[in-house]
Amino acid sequence: MFFLLGLTLLLSLSPGQVVAKERVGLVLSGGAARGLAHIGVIRALEEQGVEISAIAGTSMGAVVGSLYASGYSTEQLEQLATELDWREALSDTPDRRLKPYRRKQDDRDFLVKQKISFKDDGSLGLPIGVLQGQNLNLLLEKLLAKHSAVEHFDQLPIPFRAVAADIATGEAVVFSEGHLPLAVRASMSIPAILSPVEWQGRLLVDGGIANNIPVDIARQMNVDRVIVVDIGSPLQTKEQLETVVNVLNQSVALLTRRNSEAQLATLQANDFLIQPEMSAFSITDFAKAAQMIEQGYQATMQMQPQLAVVASHRSQQWLADKPSRPLHITRITIENSSKVSDAVIRSYIRQAVNEPLDIEQLSKDLNTLYGLEYFEQVQYRLEHQAKGQAQLVIHAEHKRTGTDYLRLGLNLSDDLRGDSTFNLGASFRINGVNRLGAEWLTRLQLGAEQELYSEFYQPLDTGSRYFVSPWQQWNLRNIKQMQGKHTLAEYRLDRFRYGIDVGRQISNNGEIRLGLGSGWGDADVRVGSPDLPEYSFKEGYYQLSYAFDTLDNVDFPRVGEELQLNFRQHSASLGSDQSYRQWDIVLNKPLTLGANTWVIGGRYARTLDSNELINASYQIGGAQNLSGYQRNALAGQNVSLGRLIYYRRLTRENILPFSFPVYAGASIERGRAWDSAKNSHYDSGYINALSLFLTVDSPLGPVNFSYGLNTEHQNAFYLNLGHSF
Repeated sequence: MFFLLGLTLLLSLSPGQVVAKERVGLVLSGGAARGLAHIGVIRALEEQGVEISAIAGTSMGAVVGSLYASGYSTEQLEQLATELDWREALSDTPDRRLKPYRRKQDDRDFLVKQKISFKDDGSLGLPIGVLQGQNLNLLLEKLLAKHSAVEHFDQLPIPFRAVAADIATGEAVVFSEGHLPLAVRASMSIPAILSPVEWQGRLLVDGGIANNIPVDIARQMNVDRVIVVDIGSPLQTKEQLETVVNVLNQSVALLTRRNSEAQLATLQANDFLIQPEMSAFSITDFAKAAQMIEQGYQATMQMQPQLAVVASHRSQQWLADKPSRPLHITRITIENSSKVSDAVIRSYIRQAVNEPLDIEQLSKDLNTLYGLEYFEQVQYRLEHQAKGQAQLVIHAEHKRTGTDYLRLGLNLSDDLRGDSTFNLGASFRINGVNRLGAEWLTRLQLGAEQELYSEFYQPLDTGSRYFVSPWQQWNLRNIKQMQGKHTLAEYRLDRFRYGIDVGRQISNNGEIRLGLGSGWGDADVRVGSPDLPEYSFKEGYYQLSYAFDTLDNVDFPRVGEELQLNFRQHSASLGSDQSYRQWDIVLNKPLTLGANTWVIGGRYARTLDSNELINASYQIGGAQNLSGYQRNALAGQNVSLGRLIYYRRLTRENILPFSFPVYAGASIERGRAWDSAKNSHYDSGYINALSLFLTVDSPLGPVNFSYGLNTEHQNAFYLNLGHSF
């Protein structure tokens, strides 16, 4: 009876008194870094009790929208935006400490860091984007892991759509289902900056070029009205286009302006348009995330009177992710189109089957794999099975631009007295000679020091732990013995060597080698007393070496350390015409406090049980290596060097891949070269040196300008393109 009475009262209400709940759609525009303002908008909408029923986003709007639709709270979004290392996220370069040790050593000479790629047919390989998105893809997989396997985006806590564009046709491509991280990645692939995403035979780029403010897409999601957030900026005048960032901003604005205006023209009287004031921010201002979020928040709060009509005063905090048990991986599958075998790829993945997923470790392992430089990208996806279980799929894509690399380099020095030296270098590395990942490296150097070096590196197991490496080397160089400003003797040393090493990699941090070597050569007098002997020699030796490298940056390290130890025993039983031993130790340790870094380091090399042999000489000299002297100007059977290098970055961090950090610094050094043979009395004595330098860390590599002087009244200017100390 009470039920019938209630029903009668309900039916007696006038139509105006029964109002169905309105569905409100949220439209988030693209705009790169400026899109972080969307977070502030969402926070303000939540505080006003506006419940969102559907989200459509483009580019950064798709990033923020997908995270919120997946259950991230506004607090989590703000923390992510302000604490994320955006420079790392928008870079393809793995943390150097994650790179395989062999790739770390590619940076040890003066060659530039940029490589020219060649395909297997010998043609030049050109990328279709400055960035391939390796780190960005891993980040999206991590952030969206919980919902990465939904079949349709309507199954998310809030239904969601991402908009990309087909670069071949210009048509908008709307993602309503599929792999959520891939959809978001496609939506934000700015042409020529981020490489396109291949999907169902199409190449997809940033949706902004087709539909930057997807009002029409939101309306198709069964909403009654839309709240549109436009964070675009007006076009700049010719006078304002003074920097590469301004030109990039303008290019993005031109790509999106026409379709944005067309979408805004469809807004109806009951829709809302929020346009935060973003003219002070560029599309690369990720460092100003907090300020941009605040701009979005304030712009939305100013519309509180208008938004009151859709305020339900219900909180959407229930959407926020609740702690859940980690996924257990039931199977690991490899999808591989590269030159190396599936077994090689699997050996780098430490994730175990029937164990909880460790996303942090998995990301590190994939970046180590990517650092091998065989792949366009190395990604993963989760294929969810029963509750709490998933299959892990590793996708390793062959490198479109090829896996054979050419690198170039240059260094110059001038002592201001008419004596200058230069060295021009090049290396060519052929990767993936076989399925175990063998490599063939050839290096050529011309100038004051000439060299031709070739090495074949063959891993012996799928994990590249053990290896064998035959090599050969020819070099031609000057060996000087100086006292003060005066050259006591100068030899021209012409040497050929060959040998074979066996060794073991020690994680990503180092290697140990045991090798046999043999060689011969001549030492001809160029400067000095007519009584100085000229001679030929033969060499035969075994050597043991250990190397350890955890530096975060080879040019301007802030953390980590470097250690190299080498022992060599020349023996008549191995064909050497003299028996003697040599030790060589190199150490560098950076210490950082704020923006200031000091690198403490040095070298100590000894030759024992030797007669006077020019071919047993070590060399020092050059910028930060006993400054004031030309490169390798001092030689002796023994050398010692201690140094303290200081530098400070003068320019602020920039997320652009073509930024130009500038460093200024100085070094103090103390070194000595001397012979230990009984019939030689050469000893340079201890020499103190000082240098000042300014370095531009360009995309090609560091361009280092330095001036050095020492207590032997030597001084010189130096120019290095590539690694300098």
